[in-house]
Amino acid sequence: MPWTYILECRDGSFYTGSTNGDLEARIWEHNHDDAFAANFTRRRRPAALVYAERFDTVDAAFFREKQIQGWSRRKKIALIESRWEDLPSLSRSYGALRQAQRPNDG
Repeated sequence: MPWTYILECRDGSFYTGSTNGDLEARIWEHNHDDAFAANFTRRRRPAALVYAERFDTVDAAFFREKQIQGWSRRKKIALIESRWEDLPSLSRSYGALRQAQRPNDG
């Protein structure tokens, strides 16, 4: 079964990936197998699974991986914590968020 997953690394950073096989084996690879681990997680071991979604197709899992990779840290945390109601408000673009935080120049 294809999966999209989020790992939390030793330094607190998140890694988002997808796999078309055994999720537990993939997590093991991130933590133990230098030949198959992503460079990102290899330097930040150990990495713990904090979120996973199962999909019907590899394409759907890969699409979701890319979608989540574009999210802010705050939005990823809301997803991990199953705070579904917070996801729409965290969807504003970074530029719009920065603009809203600037004091008026007027």
